[in-house]
Amino acid sequence: MNILKIAAFSHQGQGGNPAGVVFNDKMPEAAEMLKVAKQVGYSETAFLSPQDDGWRVRYFAPEREVPFCGHATIASGAALGERFGEGTYKLYLNDSEISVSAERSADENFAATLQSPETWSKDAPREYVDRVLAAFHLNRDQLDYEFPVRFAFAGAKHLVIAVTERKILADMKYEFEMGKALMAEEDLVTISVIWRESDEVFHSRNAFASGGVYEDPATGAAAAALAGYLRDINWQGKKSFMILQGEDMGMPSRLLVRYSSKTGESVSVSGEVRHISD
Repeated sequence: MNILKIAAFSHQGQGGNPAGVVFNDKMPEAAEMLKVAKQVGYSETAFLSPQDDGWRVRYFAPEREVPFCGHATIASGAALGERFGEGTYKLYLNDSEISVSAERSADENFAATLQSPETWSKDAPREYVDRVLAAFHLNRDQLDYEFPVRFAFAGAKHLVIAVTERKILADMKYEFEMGKALMAEEDLVTISVIWRESDEVFHSRNAFASGGVYEDPATGAAAAALAGYLRDINWQGKKSFMILQGEDMGMPSRLLVRYSSKTGESVSVSGEVRHISD
């Protein structure tokens, strides 16, 4: 099985979130894909096989299948572009249909843009939030109340927690097993801790204990969910913004996000990629 190793949302040839990309004539069994994902060891590996006028794709973390993964979609888009040329490719997920576009960048590498599944968000129960804050060693005085703690969805479910200072984000830590149990309780893929630098720039860290990984350096699905969340709370900032992630892990990543005013509509997330050499 030929496994491509591509870091998505890199910047100037550095950083990004590593993903495996595997092309198959026929989709393997779930047990085999989980085994491969464990061997690869990245937060996600995408498996693609031809279907109708597009590609069937499934995403596996080392410990579970996830319904949608943004950085593995960006990596897959770049891989499709390299194999078949620039353009837009239809992707069939487990429960929805999305697209990813591939284009050459100025340095002749590929960049990709995904269109996410539809979005929604809703308030998280106070008792549940208190348990999450305890697991993350946070208190309510450290929360930015311009951004209420909410569940946010764009193909996968996340919890969004906004903090008041960059240092709070830099110091983020959590109890892994407790975080994993809390994520399982609400079927979360990540818990996304964010800090707003400006109306055009957010910084983010994403705990991914649900997939057996402490933290993701770039999370496209959470980026799309955040945009849907911002739309739902009627945030007055820019509808085109950047997320800086992975800085505190030594894996600086840049995600470019665009969304419309229409409630629930798909969100655009773009990023560069780089190939990883063994």
